[in-house]
Amino acid sequence: MSYRISGLSPAPFRPFFGLDDAALAEREMRRYAVDASPSFPCRITLEDLPAGATALLLNYEHQPAASPYRSRGPIFVREGAKQVAVFENRVPEVLARRVLSLRGYDGAGFIQAAEVVDGRELEAAIGRGFARDDIAYLHAHFAGRGCYAARIDRG
Repeated sequence: MSYRISGLSPAPFRPFFGLDDAALAEREMRRYAVDASPSFPCRITLEDLPAGATALLLNYEHQPAASPYRSRGPIFVREGAKQVAVFENRVPEVLARRVLSLRGYDGAGFIQAAEVVDGRELEAAIGRGFARDDIAYLHAHFAGRGCYAARIDRG
């Protein structure tokens, strides 16, 4: 089974990089100075940001499907991130070290399967999801706060 775990494109977030705190607040966003790691998982680079980096907390529509499962929520992105992370047939550490909610969607954006997994077991859960013909793609969420983590596609 081949799969690809992808971060978000930095393009939609670039206009916010470097804005002052007041301008961010007007957009319901907030800047954080990373003071400990692991604690700020970037959805672009799919890594826990190192101490000294800055992260933006913002609301993002991660499930734009025209279905009752359309969804948005809070995410962190590394300020200044330039390139989307893509992991082919391997689980990034940012996911492996956390408990995850894995959601399997069909082509119309409806959840057809879901399970909570230890991130170290994510690859097996991906295999179970993609063994089903009705699953078009998967979303991983951090189970503790429920925040979107990454999209997973067949390879």
